[in-house]
Formats: sequence, structure tokens, C-alpha cells
Amino acid sequence: MRFKPEPPFTHGQTPRIGVVWANLGTPDAPTPSALRRYLGEFLSDPRVVEIPALVWKVILHGIILRVRPAKSAAKYASVWTPDGSPLAVWTQRQAKLLQGYLGERGHAVTVMPAMRYGQPSIASALDALRAQGADKILVLPAYPQYSGATTASTFDAVSHWVQKTRRVPALRLVAEYHDHPAYIEALAASVRAHWKVEGPSRMLVMSFHGMPERTLHLGDPYHCQCHKTARLLAEALELSKDQYRVTFQSRFGKAKWLEPSTEPTLKALPAQGHERVDVICPGFVADCLETLEEIQMEGKEAFMHAGGKQFHYIPCLNADHAGISALVQIATEQLAGWPTTAVPQDADGKASAARAREMGANR
Repeated sequence: MRFKPEPPFTHGQTPRIGVVWANLGTPDAPTPSALRRYLGEFLSDPRVVEIPALVWKVILHGIILRVRPAKSAAKYASVWTPDGSPLAVWTQRQAKLLQGYLGERGHAVTVMPAMRYGQPSIASALDALRAQGADKILVLPAYPQYSGATTASTFDAVSHWVQKTRRVPALRLVAEYHDHPAYIEALAASVRAHWKVEGPSRMLVMSFHGMPERTLHLGDPYHCQCHKTARLLAEALELSKDQYRVTFQSRFGKAKWLEPSTEPTLKALPAQGHERVDVICPGFVADCLETLEEIQMEGKEAFMHAGGKQFHYIPCLNADHAGISALVQIATEQLAGWPTTAVPQDADGKASAARAREMGANR
């Protein structure tokens, strides 16, 4: 096995600590060709589609990648912004804010945004941190609930990078934070802020990304963690069981998926006496195609067509102060034991050589 060349090293340089803020991914553009590349990478991951490789390769390249890219491109085009994909825009902004908030609290760390599929890749983010001298790296996925298709796949990408790296830094991987008090409170604060403007709703739908039901039976904790997040959020908002629903969206293929499904639930609510519904997606930390097009557009249309009168989508935490503060708390806890105190600088803005040696010795 050949290893990648190591970045230049200077004796006495102060080691740094890095954080990779990793989201799922997004195409480079809302075009069929870009979607074909993105979906080809995404759907080729055995963590995402657990079908025998030879069988799935024929289906993927013979059918799906011939038909789906154009349809998906139209959906992406409906939510694309002048700055690009909403998911990419929010992920980059969150990384900057996370580094800034950590810096304000005295933690000298570098935060790099990354995507499991698409760009910037996890490998490129890790390379960039190593090039800056990071010898300790925390990988923080943007998935509060653990799933093999998201969290474990992210860790696979880190593992592949490790296998090609000569000097491997100390690594910490955050598996989940679905029940972290700061995360739950940030979600609750976003709902309260919405209700302060629009008034409280008698029905709050909490929609999570769907997964094949077989993953639950095979031991994936995702379904249970989604329900725990929903229960804790409901408790924080003092909701009774008849004031909220837990649903799953984004079904794909003919296999049985986790239920109840979001769209059928929204269609049924008007007949049950709910003319208004508020929808939140607690499994997403940044707005993306699944929240903006599937919920805010398609979900609203389904609800209103079924007789609903008011549909409100409550945005993801995005760059919300409470949301970033929650990520800071989670990251700080995970960084415990790694010296992250900022290195004092001299008048020229350079770290004191003596202090740098001291910090380096301590690390």
C-alpha cells in the first residue's frame, strides 16, 4: 500500500486541534449531470443500499441513473439559492460559526466543513487539517441520531482516509447526540420562537428521514433515537401525546420503510379536526432538499389539498444562536482532555516560541 506524502513539518511548530463538521452531501449544481455524479456516489455506498452489489449495480446503472437525475435536478432547482445548495451554504456557515463560538470560549481549534458525498470531501477536510498541523481531530457528524447509512458511513470515509495516511492523528468520532440537553433545548427554543409569532398549534408533526424497516430489526438504533428525541422535545414543550406525531419521510424503492409516513399523516390530519399543522424536522440540523422541497412544498400541498387551512414549516436550526451554542457544548465535551487553550501571541501576531514549545510538549 502506498501512503500519501505527509505535509511539510517544522520542528517546534505548535500542534493544532481540528474539527470536521460533516454533513451528508449535495450535488454541485441542480443539473442532471451533477445529480448523476452525486447519486452515483451516494447510492453506490453499501451502507445506504444493502442489496447484493452485482444485483444493485445493474439496477443503479441500468435504470436509476438513467431516470432519476433529471427528476431530482428539477427538485433541487426549486430550492437552489444564488449561493448554491442550501445544505452546502448552511454547512459552511455553521462551520465558521462553530469555530468562532469555540474561539470566543478560548478554544483554539480549526473547524472544516465536509460532505460524505460530494465536495468538500471528508478526506479533503482531513488533509487540510493535517496540512495546518492538526495532530488531534474530532469528527462531528451533522446527524443527531445514529444511523448506519449516515453516521457509520461517515466513519467509513474517515477509516478509508486513515488507511492511506502515514502519520495518523489522534481521532475522536461523535456517534450521536439525539438526547443531548442542549440540542433538545435548541429545538424547543425554535418552536417557542415560532409560536411566539404565529401562536401555538394544536398539532406538531416531527418528521424524521426514513429508513428501511429492516434496519431496525438488524439492530440500527435510529428509529428508537428518533422517538427519544421526539419524546424529549415534546416534554420540553409540555405537549401531551395527542398534540404531536412522529413520522418518517423520504421513502425510496419498494421495501417496507419506517412508519408512519409523513405525507399520509399530513393528508389525514384535516379529517381528524386539525385545520392547522406545524412541522419540524429534528433529524436535520440544516435545511436542505428534504426539508424545503419535500416538507415545505410537497408536504404543505398535500395537507392543504386534504382540507387543511394553515401549514407552518419550522426551519432547521441552521445558524440559530441556540443551535450553534448546542454544537459548541457538544464539541467542547468531546474535546475534553485535549488542550485547546489559545496560544498567546506577540506583537507581530505570532505565538511566543517558548509558549509554543510548552504547548507542544503538553500535547
